[in-house]
Amino acid sequence: MPRFNRLLITGAAGNLGRELRRGLKPLANTLRITDRVEMESFGEHEEIMPCELGDFDAVMPVVEGCDAIVHFGAAPVERPWEEVLESSIKGGYNVYEAARRHGVKRIVYASSIHAVGYERREAGADTDTPHNPDTLYGLSKCFVEDLAKLYFNKWGIESALLRINSCFEKPADRRHLATWLSFGDLVHLVERCLVSERIGYTVVYGISNNQEAFFSNHKVAHLGYKPKDNAEDYRAEVEAKVGVGDPFDSAIEFVGGFLCAYGHPDEEERIEV
Repeated sequence: MPRFNRLLITGAAGNLGRELRRGLKPLANTLRITDRVEMESFGEHEEIMPCELGDFDAVMPVVEGCDAIVHFGAAPVERPWEEVLESSIKGGYNVYEAARRHGVKRIVYASSIHAVGYERREAGADTDTPHNPDTLYGLSKCFVEDLAKLYFNKWGIESALLRINSCFEKPADRRHLATWLSFGDLVHLVERCLVSERIGYTVVYGISNNQEAFFSNHKVAHLGYKPKDNAEDYRAEVEAKVGVGDPFDSAIEFVGGFLCAYGHPDEEERIEV
């Protein structure tokens, strides 16, 4: 039996949004999906409502009538400041404030490893590691994490903040051997955040059960997240095509990878994803 009548997924046109639309289907009678671009429905269970997250008046009706929100809509990686401000920072506020006004009490938010991107690999970070962003993109994730804490403490909206690492079909480089999150484990993590009896305000790293890992989730056992996939299964394939990096290169030294070496987005060529 579905847990929710209507579950909202923002950023539903993105790579991860499409995986969540497939994987979370059994949890709700209706998936309301939104993005800034047009989308095709995956079936009658989907309700499509395109909107710009930076437009508060557009966000309000999208949130109305929903029981919970999976908020994955934002600039997907480093972007010019105005885009980060509109889609990620203002968009994050608009989603939380619309949730407050419409009585939605649980949000699962796609934060990022880049909220702590300037942590060194060997630091042994866990879910209490303070913000240490590597980009404007990472800074926007810090803002929404703090926004979520305010809305939990003041208005009782529970949030799971998923510091997603590298979510792809399979690892593509040596860093991914530590940071990889499989699509299956992503869906499992989001599902656990939605169905756990209490999540309060919880930060959790979105990583699979990798032999190497920069981060520890030992403090969030209450979620019941038990990843099944392991990047180690792809080690031979990765090492055959990717050489060993310089350990003192900022892209190797820090967990944020190449974004730590990236300049100001208003002065650099746009990163494509």
